[in-house]
This record gives sequence, C-alpha cells and structure tokens, in this order.
Amino acid sequence: MKENGTLVADLLLQIKSIKLDPANPFKWASGWNSPIYCDNRKTLSFPKVRNFLKNEFSDIIKEKYPDVEVIAGVATGAIAIGVLVADILDLPFVYVRPKPKDHGMGNQIEGVLLPGQKVVVVEDLISTGSSSLKAVSALREAQSEVLGMLAIFSYKFPLAEENFKKNNCELTTLSDYPALIDLAVDSGLISEVQLETLKKWRKDPGSWTP
Repeated sequence: MKENGTLVADLLLQIKSIKLDPANPFKWASGWNSPIYCDNRKTLSFPKVRNFLKNEFSDIIKEKYPDVEVIAGVATGAIAIGVLVADILDLPFVYVRPKPKDHGMGNQIEGVLLPGQKVVVVEDLISTGSSSLKAVSALREAQSEVLGMLAIFSYKFPLAEENFKKNNCELTTLSDYPALIDLAVDSGLISEVQLETLKKWRKDPGSWTP
C-alpha cells in the first residue's frame, strides 16, 4: 500500500486536491481547525487522475470482493467515481443520500437494489467515518450485504478506525494521511516544525488550535 499510497498522495497534491498549510489553517464544516484540506471532487476534472483512481478501485474490488453484485457511491462526493468503477466492472450502480428525501418517494438509496445483493461502497474521503457509515447502515437496512468500503483518502483518525471496527465494515483506502506526510517530508514541502504541527493535529483534531 505504501508505494501506491504515496503515488496517489502525489497525484492529489499535484492537482491541488489536497492542500497543506499549517500556518494558515482551514475551517472545516464541523468547526474544526485543520492544517490540511482535501477536496477529491477535483480529481474528476483530470482524466488521467480519475482514470488511474477508477482502475485502482476496480483492481482492488476484483481481488478482494470477486462476488460483488452492486457498486454503491456515497452522495455526493463519490457518486461520479462510483459510476466510473461500476462501469469498468460492468455492474449496477446505486447511490446513498445522507438521509431520505423529504419529497417524492422519500428514497435514501437511489437506483435498483435488491434484498440480499452484495455491495461494495465507494467513498471519496474518510474523516471520522460517521457519514460514510450512515450509508453502510442504510444499505444494510435495505437488506443488502455490505462487503466493504473503498475510499480515495483517509485522515486515519483513531476515531474513524474505531468506528469502522465497531460497525464491522472493512475499509480500504488508496492513500492516507501518513503516506501524504511522508511524501511531504521527502519532497521538502514541509519543515520539521510543520511536521510536528501536522502530527499533533491528527492526534486530537477536534481541539487543535493553530
């Protein structure tokens, strides 16, 4: 994973999908201060990058989950990459909303999903894992069998690892925070002082202040 993790981190940095700026932290929607910002939707604008990611996802699924019957994307960030993966594997695709619609049919899962079908979930980014696991819960409530989840990038927070373990959901990511930081150090993108800041932030992101 390390080689591929570093390669994917490098691609995300090149297209500015990931930005590192310990001196001028970003504010997340959760209210957390963060020295890193990740927007993997940008990968869709770069054909070589999105093709690389869809092929990586597809290869992992073929190897780990050969009996998969449906690919599910988590709305909204993973819908497009999920469709690309489903297309290359020639499988049906559904996507999962954060909550059921408040009009029409009230669907939370869009598309055709039959009870008992084996599903692999595709996600773009894992922070605490909370919203991703809500999608897993919705799929299980629809009586599907969730084989596992794949994501482009994870911050690898201990809380996320705990949440996935608690929910009995296997998570595989193409890259993660440790791979990114190793690359940033090796490439001279961050100093030793900044490295310490980045390490401290990951240990306790909720209470970290610049």
